[in-house]
Amino acid sequence: MPRLFFLLLGILFSMLLTGCNDQTAETASEADLTISQGWPKTITSHYGKVTLSEPPKRIVSTSVSITGTLLAIDAPLIASGGSRPNTHVADQNGFFYQWNQVAYTRGVKPLYQGVANAEAVAKQKPDLIIVSATGGDSAAKLYRQFSTIAPTLVINYDDKSWQTLARLLASITDREKQAESAITKFDTELTALKARISLPPQPVSALVYYGDNRGGNFWTKDSAQGQILNALGFTLSPLPDALKHNHQMGQRQDIVPVNGENFADAITGRSVLLFAADNSLIKQVKHNKFIAHLPAISQGHVFAMGNDSFRLDYYSSMNLLATLGKTFSR
Repeated sequence: MPRLFFLLLGILFSMLLTGCNDQTAETASEADLTISQGWPKTITSHYGKVTLSEPPKRIVSTSVSITGTLLAIDAPLIASGGSRPNTHVADQNGFFYQWNQVAYTRGVKPLYQGVANAEAVAKQKPDLIIVSATGGDSAAKLYRQFSTIAPTLVINYDDKSWQTLARLLASITDREKQAESAITKFDTELTALKARISLPPQPVSALVYYGDNRGGNFWTKDSAQGQILNALGFTLSPLPDALKHNHQMGQRQDIVPVNGENFADAITGRSVLLFAADNSLIKQVKHNKFIAHLPAISQGHVFAMGNDSFRLDYYSSMNLLATLGKTFSR
C-alpha cells in the first residue's frame, strides 16, 4: 500500500490512543529547548527528544505566526497553516499580508485556515513539523499525531522577540547566517530611523484597542513592541499600580489587559499609539465618550501603528519601522 496510507493510519491510531491525554499536551508549560551542536542534532524539550540526522529540507509550519520568521531566515518551508482568511491582516489563504508574497514566490503551499489538519500536513511528506506551544494558532494538542508523520517541535513564541525566535529556528535549520543577516538589516534600519524622527509628547500609552466597552491590551516594556519603542527613544507610560499586574491572559508578560471599566485610568500617556490598527480606528477612539476627555486624545496625540503590528516577525517589524518613520518624520 502507499506510504501515505500508513501515515494516515498511524495518525488515526494515535488519536485513539491519546484522546484522554490531549489536555496534558495542551496545558503543560514548555521548557526551554536544549539543542545539541552539530549534526546529527538532538532537540530536547518538555515533549521529549527529537533527533535530526541532517538539516531539514521539507518543513511544514502549523503556526502562521512562526511562518514569517521561517521565511525571514530562508528556511526550507514547503507549506504552512493559515489564519482566518480574508481579514485586515490575512489574505484568502490565511497568510499574513506582510509576508504572503514572499511565501508564494518561494512556493509555500497553504494547508488550511484556522483549525489544524493532520491529514493535510501528512500529504506534504515533511521531514520536520513546527508547532506553536501557545496562541490562537497552537496545534499542540495534535502533537502525537504529527509526530507519527515526522519529527515535530513545539516552540513557544509568546516569550521571545522575533530575533530570538529567528536564532532558535536557525540553529535547528542550519540557517544561522541568514538569521544574522535579517537581524542586521533590521538593526541598521532602526538606528537610521532613530536619527530622523521627532518623538510625539512623552510618555506614550501603547495598546491594542478593542472598542468602546471592551477596553484593550497594553504593551509592557518586555513586549517586542515595547522594546522597539524603547530603542527608538520612546518612554512607555506606566499603568496605575492597581492595574500593573492585571495579567488575565495566563503568564504572558508582554501585555496587560484592561477592561472598559478601568480603561480610561490605564491611558496615562501624553500620546497614544494604537497597534493592530489603521487610521480608521483613530476616529473611533476620539469618539469614545469614556476616554475622549483624556489629554492625549482631546489634543489629537493618537497614532495608528498598522494592522500588522500585533504579532511582530521580521516583516511586520520592518513595516512598523516604516510606519513610525512616516508618522513621526521630522
